[in-house]
Amino acid sequence: MDGELGDFLRSRRARIQPEEVGLASYGRRRVPGLRREEVAQLAGVSVDYYIRLEQGRGPGGTSRTKSGGVSDAVLDAVARVLRLDEAEHEYLRAVARPRRRSEGSAAPSRVRPGVQLILDGLDRNPAYVLDHRMDVLAWNALGDAVAGFGDKAPGERNMPRRVFLDPTARDVYPDWPAIASQTVAHLRLKAGHHPDDAAMGRLVGELSAASEDFRRLWADHLVKPCDHGVKQIRHPVAGLLTLPYETLTIPAAPDQTIVAYTPEPGSETAERLALLGSWVTSRAG
Repeated sequence: MDGELGDFLRSRRARIQPEEVGLASYGRRRVPGLRREEVAQLAGVSVDYYIRLEQGRGPGGTSRTKSGGVSDAVLDAVARVLRLDEAEHEYLRAVARPRRRSEGSAAPSRVRPGVQLILDGLDRNPAYVLDHRMDVLAWNALGDAVAGFGDKAPGERNMPRRVFLDPTARDVYPDWPAIASQTVAHLRLKAGHHPDDAAMGRLVGELSAASEDFRRLWADHLVKPCDHGVKQIRHPVAGLLTLPYETLTIPAAPDQTIVAYTPEPGSETAERLALLGSWVTSRAG
C-alpha cells in the first residue's frame, strides 16, 4: 500500500478539468485534469504543502495535528476541491492518517457463538459474516446452500478470490462486471483502514498477479462500501436468484460484518429459497 495516498490523489485530480472549477486552461497539459498547483490554490494551501501531502510526507508547519498527521481542515478542503463523495472522503482520511495497530491486535478470525446463533435464526435469509479482507468467517444453512461455503477450503472462502479466480464466477454472477467493480471498491476501502495488515497485502498481490481484471480495477482506485444493494446469483438447483442484501457491523468486532440477503416475501426468489431450504433439510435428514 506504499504510495497509496499519492496514487489516489492523482487519480482524483485526473477526473476534474480546470474549466469545471472555474480555472482557465492554457496550452497543452502533460497530464489530464488538475495540476497539483491548481489543487493547492483551490484548497487554500501552499503548493509545497500539497506536494508533500501527495508524496505521503509530513507537510510540516502549524497545520499538522498534535499526532503529526495532516489536519481535518486541509483534508476537507482537498476533498471539496477533488469532489470526493462520502466514501472517498473517508478513505482519504484513512490513508492520509493511517492508524497503526500494535502487534497482536489483529482482527479476530472467528465469530462469537452469539453471532452464529443470530445467523442460524435467520432461517429464511441466507446470511454470512465477512471480515475486512472479505473472508467468510461464518454462515447459516441457507447461506451455505446458496454459496457453498462449506465445500471450500478456508483459504478459498474469500469473496475477491471467488469473483476473480474462480473459473465459474462469470456463470454464477450474471452481472459479473458490476460485482467485480463493487468487490474491488469495497476491498480498497477496507485496505485503507488496515495499512499494516500483511495478509491484506498478500491478498492484493495474489489477485493482482493472477487476474488482469483485478489489476485494471485496482488501478482505477475505486472506493465504495458494499453496505446494501441487489445481487443476482445463478444457482444450479434454485435457478436465478435476485437477492437484495443488507449489512450490519458487529459492534464488539467492528471488522466483522453480517451480510443478509433479504428477498421480498412472496417474490419468486423467496419461493425458490424456501424450496432450496426444504431441499437442504431433506438432504441433511
